[in-house]
Amino acid sequence: MNICYLKNLCNQVRRDILRMVSYANSGHPGGSLSSTEYFVALYSEIMNFDSNKFIMEGKGEDIFFLSNGHVSPVYYSILARSGFFPISELSSFRKINSRLQGHPSVHDKLPGIRISSGSLGQGMSVSIGVAISKKLDKEKNTTVFSLHGDGELNEGQIWEAVLYAGAKKIDNYIATIDYNGQQIDGSTNQVLPLGNLNEKFKSFNWEVLEEKNGNDIEHVINILKKAKTKTNNKKPVLIILHTKMGYGVDFMIGKNEWHGKAPNKNELIKALNQIPESNLRDYPL
Repeated sequence: MNICYLKNLCNQVRRDILRMVSYANSGHPGGSLSSTEYFVALYSEIMNFDSNKFIMEGKGEDIFFLSNGHVSPVYYSILARSGFFPISELSSFRKINSRLQGHPSVHDKLPGIRISSGSLGQGMSVSIGVAISKKLDKEKNTTVFSLHGDGELNEGQIWEAVLYAGAKKIDNYIATIDYNGQQIDGSTNQVLPLGNLNEKFKSFNWEVLEEKNGNDIEHVINILKKAKTKTNNKKPVLIILHTKMGYGVDFMIGKNEWHGKAPNKNELIKALNQIPESNLRDYPL
Protein backbone atom coordinates (compact mmCIF):
# COMPACT_ATOMS: atom_id res chain seq x y z
CA MET A 1 0.00 0.00 0.00
CA ASN A 2 1.64 3.20 -1.22
CA ILE A 3 -0.05 5.93 0.83
CA CYS A 4 1.76 8.74 -0.97
CA TYR A 5 0.48 7.48 -4.34
CA LEU A 6 -3.05 6.99 -3.00
CA LYS A 7 -3.16 10.52 -1.57
CA ASN A 8 -1.95 11.87 -4.91
CA LEU A 9 -4.65 9.85 -6.64
CA CYS A 10 -7.29 11.32 -4.31
CA ASN A 11 -6.08 14.81 -5.22
CA GLN A 12 -6.16 14.01 -8.92
CA VAL A 13 -9.64 12.51 -8.74
CA ARG A 14 -10.86 15.66 -6.98
CA ARG A 15 -9.34 17.80 -9.73
CA ASP A 16 -11.06 15.61 -12.31
CA ILE A 17 -14.41 16.04 -10.54
CA LEU A 18 -14.15 19.81 -10.36
CA ARG A 19 -13.03 20.21 -13.95
CA MET A 20 -15.68 17.85 -15.34
CA VAL A 21 -18.57 19.53 -13.53
CA SER A 22 -17.37 23.08 -14.17
CA TYR A 23 -16.69 22.59 -17.89
CA ALA A 24 -20.08 20.90 -18.33
CA ASN A 25 -21.71 23.61 -16.19
CA SER A 26 -23.74 20.78 -14.73
CA GLY A 27 -23.30 17.94 -12.28
CA HIS A 28 -22.92 17.01 -8.62
CA PRO A 29 -19.58 17.91 -7.04
CA GLY A 30 -20.47 17.77 -3.31
CA GLY A 31 -21.05 14.03 -2.88
CA SER A 32 -18.38 13.20 -5.45
CA LEU A 33 -15.80 15.04 -3.35
CA SER A 34 -17.01 13.50 -0.09
CA SER A 35 -16.76 9.93 -1.41
CA THR A 36 -13.40 10.26 -3.20
CA GLU A 37 -11.42 8.28 -0.61
CA TYR A 38 -13.97 5.49 -0.75
CA PHE A 39 -13.61 5.08 -4.52
CA VAL A 40 -9.83 5.31 -4.45
CA ALA A 41 -9.60 2.75 -1.65
CA LEU A 42 -12.10 0.38 -3.27
CA TYR A 43 -10.58 0.35 -6.75
CA SER A 44 -6.92 0.66 -5.75
CA GLU A 45 -6.67 -1.61 -2.70
CA ILE A 46 -9.81 -3.67 -2.06
CA MET A 47 -11.59 -5.06 -5.11
CA ASN A 48 -10.38 -7.92 -7.28
CA PHE A 49 -11.05 -7.08 -10.95
CA ASP A 50 -9.39 -6.87 -14.37
CA SER A 51 -10.12 -3.56 -16.09
CA ASN A 52 -8.67 -4.88 -19.36
CA LYS A 53 -11.20 -7.72 -19.54
CA PHE A 54 -14.45 -6.10 -18.45
CA ILE A 55 -17.53 -8.28 -18.85
CA MET A 56 -21.02 -7.43 -17.64
CA GLU A 57 -21.49 -10.70 -15.76
CA GLY A 58 -18.43 -10.16 -13.58
CA LYS A 59 -18.05 -13.84 -12.84
CA GLY A 60 -15.11 -14.72 -10.63
CA GLU A 61 -14.41 -11.13 -9.58
CA ASP A 62 -15.64 -8.52 -7.14
CA ILE A 63 -18.42 -6.24 -8.37
CA PHE A 64 -19.38 -2.68 -7.43
CA PHE A 65 -22.71 -0.91 -7.92
CA LEU A 66 -23.18 2.83 -7.52
CA SER A 67 -26.68 3.45 -6.20
CA ASN A 68 -26.51 7.24 -5.77
CA GLY A 69 -25.75 7.69 -9.46
CA HIS A 70 -25.58 11.48 -9.34
CA VAL A 71 -21.99 11.22 -8.03
CA SER A 72 -20.97 9.96 -11.45
CA PRO A 73 -17.99 12.38 -11.74
CA VAL A 74 -16.00 10.54 -9.05
CA TYR A 75 -17.07 7.18 -10.50
CA TYR A 76 -15.94 8.07 -14.02
CA SER A 77 -12.66 9.48 -12.75
CA ILE A 78 -11.65 6.37 -10.80
CA LEU A 79 -12.79 4.06 -13.62
CA ALA A 80 -10.65 5.95 -16.13
CA ARG A 81 -7.66 6.10 -13.81
CA SER A 82 -8.06 2.38 -13.10
CA GLY A 83 -7.78 1.58 -16.81
CA PHE A 84 -11.38 0.89 -17.81
CA PHE A 85 -11.38 3.56 -20.54
CA PRO A 86 -9.04 6.38 -21.69
CA ILE A 87 -8.50 9.21 -19.22
CA SER A 88 -8.91 11.67 -22.10
CA GLU A 89 -12.59 10.66 -22.35
CA LEU A 90 -13.29 12.49 -19.09
CA SER A 91 -13.38 15.69 -21.16
CA SER A 92 -16.65 14.48 -22.74
CA PHE A 93 -18.60 14.48 -19.44
CA ARG A 94 -22.28 15.40 -19.99
CA LYS A 95 -21.73 16.33 -23.63
CA ILE A 96 -24.11 15.27 -26.41
CA ASN A 97 -23.48 11.66 -27.51
CA SER A 98 -20.95 11.15 -24.70
CA ARG A 99 -20.67 7.77 -22.97
CA LEU A 100 -20.20 9.76 -19.74
CA GLN A 101 -23.76 10.85 -19.10
CA GLY A 102 -24.86 12.80 -16.04
CA HIS A 103 -25.98 9.55 -14.44
CA PRO A 104 -24.24 6.26 -15.35
CA SER A 105 -25.93 4.41 -18.17
CA VAL A 106 -25.41 1.03 -19.80
CA HIS A 107 -26.78 2.31 -23.12
CA ASP A 108 -23.36 3.09 -24.62
CA LYS A 109 -21.59 0.13 -22.99
CA LEU A 110 -19.05 2.14 -21.00
CA PRO A 111 -16.62 -0.35 -19.40
CA GLY A 112 -17.03 -0.53 -15.64
CA ILE A 113 -20.75 0.34 -15.65
CA ARG A 114 -23.09 -2.57 -15.00
CA ILE A 115 -26.37 -0.78 -14.23
CA SER A 116 -27.97 2.53 -15.07
CA SER A 117 -28.35 4.41 -11.80
CA GLY A 118 -29.77 7.68 -10.66
CA SER A 119 -33.25 6.70 -9.53
CA LEU A 120 -32.33 6.53 -5.87
CA GLY A 121 -32.98 3.46 -3.76
CA GLN A 122 -32.48 0.76 -6.37
CA GLY A 123 -28.80 -0.10 -6.04
CA MET A 124 -29.12 -2.22 -2.93
CA SER A 125 -31.79 -4.45 -4.49
CA VAL A 126 -29.61 -4.97 -7.57
CA SER A 127 -26.57 -5.72 -5.41
CA ILE A 128 -28.47 -8.30 -3.40
CA GLY A 129 -29.63 -10.01 -6.60
CA VAL A 130 -26.08 -10.24 -7.92
CA ALA A 131 -24.80 -11.47 -4.56
CA ILE A 132 -27.40 -14.23 -4.66
CA SER A 133 -26.39 -15.16 -8.22
CA LYS A 134 -22.77 -15.49 -7.11
CA LYS A 135 -23.87 -17.87 -4.39
CA LEU A 136 -25.89 -19.90 -6.90
CA ASP A 137 -22.80 -20.07 -9.12
CA LYS A 138 -20.88 -21.30 -6.06
CA GLU A 139 -18.34 -18.51 -6.35
CA LYS A 140 -15.93 -18.28 -3.46
CA ASN A 141 -13.91 -15.29 -2.28
CA THR A 142 -15.85 -12.74 -4.33
CA THR A 143 -17.76 -9.82 -2.85
CA VAL A 144 -20.45 -7.43 -4.07
CA PHE A 145 -20.03 -3.79 -2.99
CA SER A 146 -22.43 -0.85 -3.21
CA LEU A 147 -22.41 2.83 -2.29
CA HIS A 148 -25.40 4.86 -1.13
CA GLY A 149 -25.99 8.46 -0.14
CA ASP A 150 -27.36 9.18 3.32
CA GLY A 151 -30.24 11.13 1.79
CA GLU A 152 -30.99 8.06 -0.31
CA LEU A 153 -32.06 6.28 2.87
CA ASN A 154 -35.29 8.30 2.64
CA GLU A 155 -36.31 5.81 -0.08
CA GLY A 156 -38.59 3.00 1.05
CA GLN A 157 -37.05 0.49 -1.35
CA ILE A 158 -33.80 0.70 0.63
CA TRP A 159 -35.51 -0.59 3.75
CA GLU A 160 -37.23 -3.42 1.90
CA ALA A 161 -33.80 -4.47 0.67
CA VAL A 162 -32.26 -4.09 4.13
CA LEU A 163 -34.95 -6.35 5.56
CA TYR A 164 -34.49 -8.95 2.81
CA ALA A 165 -30.69 -9.08 2.96
CA GLY A 166 -30.67 -9.55 6.70
CA ALA A 167 -33.43 -12.14 6.69
CA LYS A 168 -31.86 -14.15 3.85
CA LYS A 169 -28.32 -13.88 5.25
CA ILE A 170 -26.76 -12.32 2.13
CA ASP A 171 -23.25 -12.44 3.55
CA ASN A 172 -21.14 -11.84 0.42
CA TYR A 173 -22.29 -8.23 0.27
CA ILE A 174 -20.83 -4.99 1.71
CA ALA A 175 -22.92 -1.82 1.47
CA THR A 176 -21.49 1.59 2.38
CA ILE A 177 -23.31 4.80 3.24
CA ASP A 178 -21.56 8.06 2.39
CA TYR A 179 -22.76 9.83 5.52
CA ASN A 180 -21.94 13.48 4.78
CA GLY A 181 -25.05 14.83 6.50
CA GLN A 182 -26.26 16.83 3.48
CA GLN A 183 -28.79 16.29 0.70
CA ILE A 184 -30.27 18.43 -2.03
CA ASP A 185 -32.83 20.26 0.15
CA GLY A 186 -30.73 20.72 3.29
CA SER A 187 -29.10 18.68 5.99
CA THR A 188 -30.31 15.14 6.56
CA ASN A 189 -31.39 16.19 10.06
CA GLN A 190 -33.56 18.96 8.63
CA VAL A 191 -35.12 16.94 5.82
CA LEU A 192 -35.75 13.61 7.54
CA PRO A 193 -33.62 12.59 10.53
CA LEU A 194 -32.09 9.13 10.11
CA GLY A 195 -31.80 8.35 13.80
CA ASN A 196 -29.35 5.72 14.99
CA LEU A 197 -28.42 3.93 11.77
CA ASN A 198 -26.04 1.61 13.56
CA GLU A 199 -28.77 0.17 15.75
CA LYS A 200 -31.37 0.19 12.96
CA PHE A 201 -29.26 -1.97 10.65
CA LYS A 202 -28.24 -4.28 13.49
CA SER A 203 -31.93 -4.83 14.26
CA PHE A 204 -32.31 -6.06 10.66
CA ASN A 205 -29.55 -8.65 11.26
CA TRP A 206 -26.70 -6.74 9.60
CA GLU A 207 -23.07 -6.57 10.72
CA VAL A 208 -22.39 -2.85 11.14
CA LEU A 209 -19.05 -1.02 11.08
CA GLU A 210 -18.61 2.72 11.49
CA GLU A 211 -15.74 4.97 10.43
CA LYS A 212 -15.60 8.57 11.64
CA ASN A 213 -12.69 9.57 9.35
CA GLY A 214 -14.16 8.83 5.96
CA ASN A 215 -11.92 11.35 4.21
CA ASP A 216 -8.70 9.75 5.45
CA ILE A 217 -7.54 7.21 2.87
CA GLU A 218 -5.77 4.96 5.39
CA HIS A 219 -8.85 4.80 7.62
CA VAL A 220 -11.10 4.01 4.67
CA ILE A 221 -8.84 1.21 3.44
CA ASN A 222 -8.70 -0.26 6.93
CA ILE A 223 -12.48 -0.22 7.44
CA LEU A 224 -13.04 -1.85 4.03
CA LYS A 225 -10.49 -4.54 4.84
CA LYS A 226 -12.17 -5.13 8.19
CA ALA A 227 -15.54 -5.38 6.43
CA LYS A 228 -14.21 -8.12 4.17
CA THR A 229 -13.23 -10.16 7.23
CA LYS A 230 -16.87 -9.97 8.35
CA THR A 231 -18.28 -11.52 5.16
CA ASN A 232 -19.39 -15.15 4.83
CA ASN A 233 -20.71 -15.06 8.38
CA LYS A 234 -24.47 -15.22 7.72
CA LYS A 235 -24.94 -11.44 7.78
CA PRO A 236 -24.68 -8.66 5.17
CA VAL A 237 -22.18 -5.98 6.13
CA LEU A 238 -22.77 -2.23 6.36
CA ILE A 239 -20.15 0.51 6.62
CA ILE A 240 -21.33 3.89 7.88
CA LEU A 241 -18.67 6.18 6.46
CA HIS A 242 -18.71 9.67 7.97
CA THR A 243 -17.47 12.18 5.40
CA LYS A 244 -17.80 15.89 4.60
CA MET A 245 -19.78 17.23 1.69
CA GLY A 246 -17.43 19.02 -0.73
CA TYR A 247 -14.30 17.81 1.07
CA GLY A 248 -11.09 19.38 -0.23
CA VAL A 249 -12.56 22.75 -1.19
CA ASP A 250 -13.04 25.20 1.67
CA PHE A 251 -16.06 27.04 0.24
CA MET A 252 -17.89 23.77 -0.50
CA ILE A 253 -17.30 21.82 2.72
CA GLY A 254 -20.49 21.00 4.58
CA LYS A 255 -22.74 23.06 2.31
CA ASN A 256 -25.69 21.31 0.73
CA GLU A 257 -25.92 23.95 -2.03
CA TRP A 258 -22.98 22.15 -3.68
CA HIS A 259 -24.94 18.91 -3.94
CA GLY A 260 -25.83 19.72 -7.53
CA LYS A 261 -24.20 23.05 -8.38
CA ALA A 262 -21.34 23.53 -10.84
CA PRO A 263 -18.51 25.90 -9.91
CA ASN A 264 -18.11 28.78 -12.35
CA LYS A 265 -14.76 29.61 -13.93
CA ASN A 266 -13.51 31.74 -11.03
CA GLU A 267 -14.71 29.24 -8.45
CA LEU A 268 -13.00 26.44 -10.37
CA ILE A 269 -9.68 28.29 -10.32
CA LYS A 270 -10.04 28.95 -6.59
CA ALA A 271 -10.90 25.30 -5.93
CA LEU A 272 -8.07 23.88 -8.05
CA ASN A 273 -5.60 26.13 -6.26
CA GLN A 274 -6.46 24.23 -3.07
CA ILE A 275 -5.84 20.79 -4.59
CA PRO A 276 -2.34 20.30 -6.00
CA GLU A 277 -2.03 18.63 -9.38
CA SER A 278 -0.23 15.34 -8.99
CA ASN A 279 2.23 13.67 -11.34
CA LEU A 280 -0.81 11.74 -12.63
CA ARG A 281 -1.78 14.99 -14.37
CA ASP A 282 -5.05 16.56 -15.41
CA TYR A 283 -6.90 15.03 -18.32
CA PRO A 284 -6.49 16.98 -21.60
CA LEU A 285 -9.30 19.20 -22.85
